[in-house]
Amino acid sequence: MKIGLYARYLQPAAQQDLDRLVEALHRHHVVTEDITDSLSPDGYDFIISVGGDGTLLSSVHLIGRRQIPVVGVNLGHLGFLTTAGRDDIDTLVTDLLAGRYTVEPRTLLHVVADLPGSPFSTFALNEVCLHRLDDGTLLHTDLYINGDFVSTYVGDGLIVATPTGSTAYSLSCGGPILTPHSGCFVVTPIGVHNLTLRPIIVPDNASLRLVTHPREHPFSLSTDSRRQHLPSGTQLHLSREDFTIQLVRLHGQNFFSAIHQKLGWGDQRPASLG
Repeated sequence: MKIGLYARYLQPAAQQDLDRLVEALHRHHVVTEDITDSLSPDGYDFIISVGGDGTLLSSVHLIGRRQIPVVGVNLGHLGFLTTAGRDDIDTLVTDLLAGRYTVEPRTLLHVVADLPGSPFSTFALNEVCLHRLDDGTLLHTDLYINGDFVSTYVGDGLIVATPTGSTAYSLSCGGPILTPHSGCFVVTPIGVHNLTLRPIIVPDNASLRLVTHPREHPFSLSTDSRRQHLPSGTQLHLSREDFTIQLVRLHGQNFFSAIHQKLGWGDQRPASLG
């Protein structure tokens, strides 16, 4: 077995945890390589992302369409997308080697930005976010779904989240939680100045177009953990990406156990029927 290790900006204690992980893998004769600065991580059975959710999102953009399963080890704060913590390192290694895990394909957003002379495309596992810059100017964004005009959103910005990203920024802005295989996206406004505009769920085979109004200030576009400034009047085209990302969960873990443990949902169990 060959495993690529991806880690960024580790504190000394976290570096010690990474060293323990490497030692545990080597005891089982697993070949490991650091791919943090790699441009083409090919030929690996797994990629282990060591850090938190931001690190995992960065590793996903490195992997792209290669379909290598990603294992998240959380050494950060929340780690909702990760499957193991620093206390689970030995269990993680033995479970991977024994095949005690499941691989979940996760839907991605495909993003195309119409820029004069230099259009570009990318993808997002969590969300695509348009946000005004910190100059006091509100962002005006027109939303079209399958060519039909929906509304103009006037406020701080707009989020389009995948089911995976529905538990991230969209949730903090009042968006719903989507189960990983629900087959939809959610559009969530940020600080909108019209209280009747609420989050809207759309099927993931829909085509979305976001148009920022011309003659305004530039705005910020975030795709997961990557951010750039774009000029006003830019049009963004969003759709379901033609490949998925493979996230690993160990046996005994599921989406609902994760939101109980990591998001603090009510932990009451149903009464026994026996």
